[in-house]
Parts: sequence; C-alpha cells; structure tokens
Amino acid sequence: MAPKRGVKAAGAPAKKKTEKAVNPLFEKRPKQFGIGGALPPKRDMNRFVKWPRVVQIQRKKRILKQRLKIPPALNQFTKTLDKNLATSLFKMLLKYRPEDKAAKRERLLKKAEAEAEGKDAGTAKKPIVVKYGLNHVTYLIEQNKAQLVVIAHDVDPIELVVWLPALCRKMEIPYCIVKGKARLGSIVHKKTASVLCLTTVKNEDKMEFSKVLEAIKASFNDKYDEYRKKWGGGIMGTKSQARTKAKEKLLAKEAAQRMT
Repeated sequence: MAPKRGVKAAGAPAKKKTEKAVNPLFEKRPKQFGIGGALPPKRDMNRFVKWPRVVQIQRKKRILKQRLKIPPALNQFTKTLDKNLATSLFKMLLKYRPEDKAAKRERLLKKAEAEAEGKDAGTAKKPIVVKYGLNHVTYLIEQNKAQLVVIAHDVDPIELVVWLPALCRKMEIPYCIVKGKARLGSIVHKKTASVLCLTTVKNEDKMEFSKVLEAIKASFNDKYDEYRKKWGGGIMGTKSQARTKAKEKLLAKEAAQRMT
C-alpha cells in the first residue's frame, strides 16, 4: 500500500545539515560602502576621466590622420625603416657622435694651457662626426657631400622636411625615414633632431656602411616612384564601416531583384 500524501516514508532517513566550523577569533563583518564606510573596489574610470587638453588634441589628431585622405608627399613618412636595419644604422651613428659640452670645454682648456706654456698645439685632424641641423644638412646635400641622410618621421610641422626626400633623390643621395626625432636627438646630445647626415666614415666601417647603404637604397630611393603615387588615410571607424557594408548589401539585393 502506497504511503499517504504529506507523510514521509519510514525507511528514508532525514538529511542532517552539516554546520561549518566557525572560528570564534574571526567575526564576520560585511563591508558597508556608505559614507564614512569601507572604500569601494577599484573600477576602470578611463571613460569618465577629463583628460588634459594636450592629450585630447593628440588623440583627435591621430584619429583625423586615419580618417582623412593623406597626399603621397605626407604619406611617405608613414613608411619607416624596419627594426633590424634601424638598429644597425643607429649602432653606426653612435660611433660618430659629436662631442658634448663637457668634452668640448675640456679640449679647449687643454688647448689654452698648451698655448699659455708656449707649446705649439698644432692643427688637429678634423674628427669624423654626424652632421645635424636642417640648414647645414641641406647645404651638404646641395654640395653633394652627404653620403647618407636620416630623416625623422614625426617632425612638426612636417613642411620643414617634406621636400627633403625629393632633393635627396634628385642629387642621388641615399636617404631613409626613421621613427622618432627624440631618438635622432639623443645621438647629437639634443632633445630632438629633424635630420642627421653622414659625410664619410672610417676605413674599418666602410664595409658595414656600404651594406647599410644598399639596403636603404632598395627600401627608399628605388621605391620613390611607388611612394609618390600612393595616398594614405581614408580608414573609417567600425560603425561607419558597418553602415557602408549594410548599404552595399541593400543595393546588391535591389540589383538582384531587378534582374529577376
């Protein structure tokens, strides 16, 4: 005979609740996040931060450069030297760093002391160093004395150097565009440098220098005609791209319906 409703079967034992062992030393106190209470957990507040004006301008400028069509003369500055070649180039440039202020002061003091003692200081041989300064480098290119020209990609305003690649190609001088005017500046003991130039190198570095020149010529001088026709920018946002794709789909669908 089946058991009546609401009455438990005699055979089924009742389940006992297992109580957790509570340590009396540690009292459970839930956090109160009200005024004067516990500090709330950290949240990502990037969306709500009012960024400084400089940061806002930087970000807007970056997006504008993606959205607007960039003419080839400016777009060529986005094509920079690859990492491995840039590393070997900067290693070479570091060998020909010009003297800093302290070294120059020391040299002039020694020269002055020698002259005071009546010794003939003599005309020391001019050191081989990296040349910098836009006017100076332009003069060296025009005189056909430059052997390699290194241009920074982030010069502001870009109009200062936008004509340099065309001049280098006309004078048949190898040139390259590298990332970072600050990186160029560090070589010549300055904050930034728009352009650097090498007029000659030591005999022991000529083999390595010729290899670097060949690679740079292949990447920049030989591709000048290709770069001068290539426009940049015109990359729209994700929402705009989705909208245009939807319009294209709709137009294709309407065209298919007309055909049938």
